[in-house]
Amino acid sequence: MLKVVVGHSEDPESQYAVEEVLDHCRKDLCGLKPQAGILFAAIDFDYSLILDHINQAFPGIDLIGCTTDGEMSSILGFQQDSLALMLFSSDTVKISAGVGLGAKENPTLAAQQAVHQATGSDASPKVCIALPASYISDGSTTSGGEILKGLELALGNHVPILGGTAGDQYRFKSTVQFFRTEVLTNSIPILLFSGDIQVSYGTACGWTPIGQKGIVTRSKGTALYEIDGKPALEFYQRYLGDRPPTAETPLAVYDGQSDLYYMRVPNTYDADSGQINFLGDIPQQSIIQLTDINRDEIVSAAEQSFTTALARYPGTASPEAVLLFSCCCRRWLLGSRAKEEYQLVRNALSSSVPICGFYTYGEFAPLEPEGTTHYHQETFVTLLLGTNSPLEKP
Repeated sequence: MLKVVVGHSEDPESQYAVEEVLDHCRKDLCGLKPQAGILFAAIDFDYSLILDHINQAFPGIDLIGCTTDGEMSSILGFQQDSLALMLFSSDTVKISAGVGLGAKENPTLAAQQAVHQATGSDASPKVCIALPASYISDGSTTSGGEILKGLELALGNHVPILGGTAGDQYRFKSTVQFFRTEVLTNSIPILLFSGDIQVSYGTACGWTPIGQKGIVTRSKGTALYEIDGKPALEFYQRYLGDRPPTAETPLAVYDGQSDLYYMRVPNTYDADSGQINFLGDIPQQSIIQLTDINRDEIVSAAEQSFTTALARYPGTASPEAVLLFSCCCRRWLLGSRAKEEYQLVRNALSSSVPICGFYTYGEFAPLEPEGTTHYHQETFVTLLLGTNSPLEKP
């Protein structure tokens, strides 16, 4: 069996918020003891106090989490400045946490540390949830792409990785991660699920590729220098004229020769050299295409992501938990319409299915079943979890 519950509070006081969250969870657990959990928190809470309270309520729980750019749950819907907790209890699913330190300096080693700690003697995880640092305490950044490569190296390409990088409510100064009772920066906390667990996922963005495709002929990390042998900025100017590259006009980066793509958001540019810096790596020789924004389609992408995940769900029963990961750029561009993303998913589900999620600084998900996991931006990711085992009463 798998029992999943959610607690959510918008109380600004840490003490009252965690007490309310725990009250929600205890009520719905009906006496079951959770073995693992995921915590999403706004940027101004007292995290040590919150983690201590959760550990006192459920000693030794394998808890991970992070700060966010907004929170979602089946309790309060879309919120900002709130605290949300999802707990897992099962006698047929093994759920274990791990953490790696030094995510910026050596993401490969940090990812291997996290996986080694979480797997122990179990080498057969079926899904990994990762919530790594983005901005760290000195204001510098980690690389979501390099963190993902490290996780894949440790887990193998057969294990899907879902989740997102931590946020700090659009301050871009420092993000925080949680591991058991520890408050961390510059880390990679993960949860691994194995045993009788059913998993499916879906992604969608809502941006439409336009114009001709190009080939990245010179790039390094997040810096894009040339497309088709010409300055990258010229490729944008062909369609935008004098308008600068912005989050409204990301690039679609195609997955090999397929029609599937992930998004890269332009950050800064140099008018003299034509270089554009993005919020994620763009590999050399990638096929790319400019995209066009339509806010109605961005909102509806949330429903598309969910319906894709549901169509792929392998269980004979309904999913027992939904996790949502949406990009902070989507929230910023949608403004007051951001709440519609969550509501579209909620409307498509039974009211009894627990939902939890957050707005990220970058998302992890494969584009298709058993496909390679990618690091995304401006994307809505849905993860469904469940089992085929009946729920046993305590």
